[in-house]
Amino acid sequence: MGDLAVGARSGSGENEGEGESGTENRSPEASTTVSASGPEAHSAARDAPPTAERGSDISVSTGAEDGTTSDHTSGAQGRQQRSFFKELPILVGIALILALLIKTFLVQAFSIPSNSMQNTLQVGDRVLVDKLTPWFGSEPERGEVVVFHDPGGWLNEAPVPQPSGVGGAIQTVLSAIGLMPSADEQDLIKRVIAVGGDRVECKRGGPVEINGKALEESYLFPGNTPCDDKPFGPVEVPVGKMWVMGDHRQDSLDSRFHRSVDNGMIPTDRVVGRAIVVAWPITHWSPLPVPDTFDQKGLASKVAEGVPAAAGLAGAVPLVLWRRRRRAARAAAEPSVNG
Repeated sequence: MGDLAVGARSGSGENEGEGESGTENRSPEASTTVSASGPEAHSAARDAPPTAERGSDISVSTGAEDGTTSDHTSGAQGRQQRSFFKELPILVGIALILALLIKTFLVQAFSIPSNSMQNTLQVGDRVLVDKLTPWFGSEPERGEVVVFHDPGGWLNEAPVPQPSGVGGAIQTVLSAIGLMPSADEQDLIKRVIAVGGDRVECKRGGPVEINGKALEESYLFPGNTPCDDKPFGPVEVPVGKMWVMGDHRQDSLDSRFHRSVDNGMIPTDRVVGRAIVVAWPITHWSPLPVPDTFDQKGLASKVAEGVPAAAGLAGAVPLVLWRRRRRAARAAAEPSVNG
């Protein structure tokens, strides 16, 4: 190709001769290329694409450009891969921190270990527990399903076996971020029946009564009675405490069976949060609303009804005193006018 360009530019017989003599020791391809000289070469040069005029330079340039582009692309991909692997630990760390914050302040998953809440909850179900509202002073309400720490003596006090090996390490990490229940957590889940100020009782063959109002407990396990296996009451629930029972009454060791420990009461500050939904397995997914029977009129005790008014009065008193002091100070600061 280089000889073609030289022959086309010369156009003289002398140079052609030199070209012919110079091709004796060349390959047949080179000889064929040189022989294309004279008018035919000029015509070929004019008709050829502009890139053909560059001769051998085009192949060298193309090769260099191809090589440079390939190296640049592979280099960029390598840098992207290295950058991704450098950022991956940061992303994982951020995800773990967010999961830990969510578990601590917002929502945590708990596993159901027993039959005491059937058929509302089945063994192996995973429930999501709202942990945010207690931070704002929200108290458990009647009918809610809540998770609470063992107040003492409700669960087996024997040491809990700790998981070991790789499986134990995985459970420790996942339980720390709320994706698995902890092996040493001593928590229970029951339904709140009565709260501070309520008077609760249940006679054999009768319903559970709160402040004289009977509950229609459609959520009980089929075939169960409200309390025939363990009648109780009447019991006065102190402020700051709650009375809890399981939905599977004949298979639940609830407040009725722990009267020796604070008369079966659970302090509200032991509550982890309210169970709001069954999240797993998917086939069991369902919300956990408060049954309608807890919304009936007259269920709240006189003490409970008076709490909002008392709280409002307690909040208003400091405001009134502050305004009076401000007015007195303003009056003292104004200059007096003699008549």
